[in-house]
Amino acid sequence: MRVAVLGGGLQGCCAALAMADRGAHVTIFDRNDSLLTRAGAANEGKIHLGYMYAGDRSLKTARTMMIGALSFEPFLKRHLGAASPALRTSAPATYVIHRDAQQPADEIAAYLGTVHSLIAEQAASDPSAYFGMDLTAPPRRLSAAERAAGFDPELAVDAYQTAEVAIDPMVVGEAVRACIADHPRIETRLGCEVLDARDEADQMTVIGREGSGAVAEPFDQVVNALWCGRLALNEAVGLETGRAWVHRLKYGVSFRFPEGAERPPSATFILGPFGEVVSYGEGLTYLTWYPACVRAISRDLAPPQWATYPDDPLRSEVLEGTLTAMKDIVPALRGLDPAALPEATVKGGAIVAWGATDIYDPGSELHRRYEIGVTSRGRFHSVDPGKLTMAPYFAEQCADRVLGRA
Repeated sequence: MRVAVLGGGLQGCCAALAMADRGAHVTIFDRNDSLLTRAGAANEGKIHLGYMYAGDRSLKTARTMMIGALSFEPFLKRHLGAASPALRTSAPATYVIHRDAQQPADEIAAYLGTVHSLIAEQAASDPSAYFGMDLTAPPRRLSAAERAAGFDPELAVDAYQTAEVAIDPMVVGEAVRACIADHPRIETRLGCEVLDARDEADQMTVIGREGSGAVAEPFDQVVNALWCGRLALNEAVGLETGRAWVHRLKYGVSFRFPEGAERPPSATFILGPFGEVVSYGEGLTYLTWYPACVRAISRDLAPPQWATYPDDPLRSEVLEGTLTAMKDIVPALRGLDPAALPEATVKGGAIVAWGATDIYDPGSELHRRYEIGVTSRGRFHSVDPGKLTMAPYFAEQCADRVLGRA
């Protein structure tokens, strides 16, 4: 069976690996000159256990995310090897309840406890599946002294240490690219922009543009794993969207802390338009914050081709704005001068999600991320991962669907 995978982000690459390992011959189409260089590489790499989604009182988002999280490391280990640097993780995240959270602190604390119970139950069959972290221990409430040591206690009204970690998406991207390049049943068509996928008798034809030439190539099945272009292609083949969506351009800042300086703990600030700190190994730190890092919103079927690495003055605006905003709540950032961080990287991309309003709205669909996954129309299969966390899980589901084993 010949399968076209449209989109070379993490979802597309994982789907290609899952199908190729089951015997399919896979071609990945991507308009960029390398795989995993856009949105898939421009995020914090958090592998969500569900703690972030207190805005979804049904717990459906939390249940969805923890299933994806428990599938993530086993998938990477199977394809990249147990010794791959892609499996290295950040320091575990402290969930910090902000003074201006959209729910009372005691309700959020109760939510964290409930989610932990679900995680422990879900992980019981394979306790080491989440990067070897102990998922049996509940989130530990920080003492007042601990909270004051890491955060401004006037803004951080409560805090809980969790087992939730992040991977470095740049390192994962490098490892996955190498794996794909070495796979005998996967080929790549880079620099090829996909325009359509036509159902023709007993095959589907991928229509695209490669340089100055046209592309029309037949396949048995087509997987739409595009990120920014997925909705537009779905509509073109008859999979109607039928609901509101939003594309948000969000950047993050990463840099290595000056030698000897005290680094901030990994922290996720909830619940509402806040942000997070991720402390990876070797001094690398990632920051993102609302609204400094959110620079555009589009409700077009396909958003503009926003820059992954913005030039100045936008780069400097994001760097300075992020540090300025986060210094209020993270004391370890107060001694940093943006001008003294010339190697700091500002990177970002589109966040694609269902919803008509931004996360400032407590009722926004952005607080609920469970209506995602694989949707099929004949030989055409569209994958909406929702979050990076879900890519390996939905890759296996997609392989089941495509190869007729669902």
